Amino acid sequence: MTTTVDARGFSCPQPVIMTRNAIKAGEFPLEVLVETVTSRENVRRAAEKLGYQVQVEEMGNEFKLNITK
Repeated sequence: MTTTVDARGFSCPQPVIMTRNAIKAGEFPLEVLVETVTSRENVRRAAEKLGYQVQVEEMGNEFKLNITK
């Protein structure tokens, strides 16, 4: 079952913190929902820096980041 972190409406660094907490809890597969390019890039960089793979899917004005080990 996929864990979803809904970080829409939060400004950085909150989406990154929410994503890191889910990663630390071992909640995979993980999808993160954000609505700004800045949040998308910050979450992507943070996950990749921790050694995870990230696929970004654009959904209208929002983004879904699929994070896997």
